[in-house]
Amino acid sequence: MPTAIINYLAVLVAVIISMVIGGFWYSPMLFGKQWAELMNLAPKDMLDMKKRANASYAINFLLLLLMAFVLAHFVDYAQATTFIEGVQVGFWVWLGFIATISLGSVLWESKPIQVYLINAGYQLVSLLLMGIILALWT
Repeated sequence: MPTAIINYLAVLVAVIISMVIGGFWYSPMLFGKQWAELMNLAPKDMLDMKKRANASYAINFLLLLLMAFVLAHFVDYAQATTFIEGVQVGFWVWLGFIATISLGSVLWESKPIQVYLINAGYQLVSLLLMGIILALWT
């Protein structure tokens, strides 16, 4: 397999953009309140989550860093260098891996389909934007 050429600055920017989108996506302004209700989270649960926020954000940052790094490989292997090609790589990765695996939470964990739609929607937007950034910033 050929060695991928990775722009590490683009990977870092993609991660930061994904975290910003996630902060907005799960905020009360967009889907945060609905998500918390669907997850049956009481106000006390939300406070407990806020207490662990720093560690959770740090771990999430590392996980997104890994995701963006792997996506950068897909972008390079697909030779995606345009906006549309970046969107396509992000979409196919989302459809093939995120959309399919995440549906297990509905099938096996009895989570409401709305939780799946909120979570998968965030992942879709995130991967599309990361794909664009990684494709254009080669």
